[in-house]
Amino acid sequence: MYLGIDIGTSSIKALLIDGDQAVRGSVSAPLSVSRPRHGWSEQDPADWIAAAGQALDALKRDHAAALSAVRGIGLSGQMHGATLLGDRDEVLRPCILWNDTRAHEEAAALDADPRFRQVTGNIVFPGFTAPKLLWVKRHEPSVFSAVRRVLLPKDFLRLWLTGEHASDMSDASGTSWLDVSARRWSAELLAATDLSERQMPRLVEGTEPSGVLRADLAARWGLGSGVVVAGGAGDNAATACGLGVTRPGDAFVSLGTSGVLFAANASYMPNPQSAVHTFCHAMPDAWHQMGVILSATDSLNWLSGISGKSAHELDALVGGRLKAPSGVTFLPYISGERTPHNDADIRGVFAGLSRETELAGLAQGVMEGVAFAFRDCLEALKAAGTQPTRALAAGGGSRSRYWLEAIATALEIPVDVPAEGDFGAAFGAARLGLIASEKVDPPAVCAPPAVAETIDPDRALEAAYADAYRRYRALYPAVKGVA
Repeated sequence: MYLGIDIGTSSIKALLIDGDQAVRGSVSAPLSVSRPRHGWSEQDPADWIAAAGQALDALKRDHAAALSAVRGIGLSGQMHGATLLGDRDEVLRPCILWNDTRAHEEAAALDADPRFRQVTGNIVFPGFTAPKLLWVKRHEPSVFSAVRRVLLPKDFLRLWLTGEHASDMSDASGTSWLDVSARRWSAELLAATDLSERQMPRLVEGTEPSGVLRADLAARWGLGSGVVVAGGAGDNAATACGLGVTRPGDAFVSLGTSGVLFAANASYMPNPQSAVHTFCHAMPDAWHQMGVILSATDSLNWLSGISGKSAHELDALVGGRLKAPSGVTFLPYISGERTPHNDADIRGVFAGLSRETELAGLAQGVMEGVAFAFRDCLEALKAAGTQPTRALAAGGGSRSRYWLEAIATALEIPVDVPAEGDFGAAFGAARLGLIASEKVDPPAVCAPPAVAETIDPDRALEAAYADAYRRYRALYPAVKGVA
């Protein structure tokens, strides 16, 4: 048996698979987010430990025999979070999360230093880890001076599980301190934020062992000795492992709270000007590129909150088969945007409203706006040298057929819907636990799922969608500085 643990923003998920990769058990435990000020987003790392313990206790209760046979554990987690530890590994302040934008000035300052793009292959985004440390140095100097270790969320969980300070290449890629080509920390970039390699976790590949489960925790959950904990992966690379998106040209489109268009690469192909993320993959000697939008299903959830209709009800209001764009244009920038604008200050916009516009039209506009944001990501990937010809669908929003039809038509590529099953980050993490503990071939383990259905672009609506996308593209520069 093999266990995957994924730290999301709203929950922790623990998933058990057997040697044939069949899911034998799955449990989630909720997490909450603190937003003490506008643009801030924090979590108490102690809550991750409590939720992980709750999830594993539930697995023991419901699947004790299967859990007792676990040989390997893989970890996945939300990226970029700044978890700051002191001399005795005590937490110095709440973790500053991936969607926290307070460090936008610090990010701009670091990004203006040409070394960061040259070494990391990426823009320094406000959500990345390095600018958060610079913010702490400026605004909480006593905390900064006490920092002895900086960990990412899943790696704080690893510390609890194993006692090891370690991270993997894919997650470390989102810190703005990693030499992504060489797959090692950059002493030069760390020094630029008054930090050193001594304050960083050691690095391993996602498929390699990082430590073994502590004896007291093994006893708590009825496991044997020597259970291997793999390097694991950041959430998107772990999802890619779960979906089998590991070979050059493979891609997935994820409709989660945020949105991702992810493409696997055989080599390092940076193009920071495109605002594409160029990161190490969880697979050895592999990389990936991805366009990231900050509010995918979160945009429909926002409309749900103000309309009193559930996201499912809004989806039903829009209807069955894909329609031509209505003329309502929505920019899904309710939390700012990454690809392609790198703009923490921009906010969402509806345009083209009329007396005839009803809630169904707003919902349709939101779905189309998110689809066009993915088209922006596709254009950015093309500029970075990658052109996916099809993509697997992932994320909770992929349950909406209308939304997938809109995305396929906006991207002008087929979207493959996996067969029923759980192929997300926790499943990918479990696969990494299997690989690390059994020392088996990573590509053989990380095979893609069967495809239940392929959603092709609606050729009859491609011209209308192209016109609507041009309106969408024109709206951002028109409202920049106003919205």
